[in-house]
Amino acid sequence: MTPSRLICWCLCLLMTPAIALAGTAEDEAGVREAVLDYVEGVYEVDPSRIERSVHPDLAKHGFYRPEPGAPYKKVPMSFDQLVNLAANYNKDGRVPKDAPKEVILFEVLDKTASIKLIASWGIDYMHLVKEEGKWKIVYVLWQGHPEE
Repeated sequence: MTPSRLICWCLCLLMTPAIALAGTAEDEAGVREAVLDYVEGVYEVDPSRIERSVHPDLAKHGFYRPEPGAPYKKVPMSFDQLVNLAANYNKDGRVPKDAPKEVILFEVLDKTASIKLIASWGIDYMHLVKEEGKWKIVYVLWQGHPEE
């Protein structure tokens, strides 16, 4: 690689976060808050946080393995099913207090956002919409953690 190509490549890498995160700091904070409400609502058995952060028209589809080596099973989920899941998922305290909840912002605009969440159950890819000044999760595509 020539020095000029290397410089161009490095400049492109440095500019990427500025392009990908075009929303305001307030929007980015609102997106993070909605996603943390979602994951912590499930972890902390608090369905009110799901009701606060998820759009009633939620479309959620996931894939998990019921046991190691088994084929993936598809699990569609509605808003009401997610609220019910949050009310029951961790009632027995099986999720540790330090369970993962890493939020990676791909793009935050003034009306829409796209993120990745790493949680105890797997990886969620989400799209959010801003309505009446509040960020809501409207689409979720997830899968359980891949086998090593």
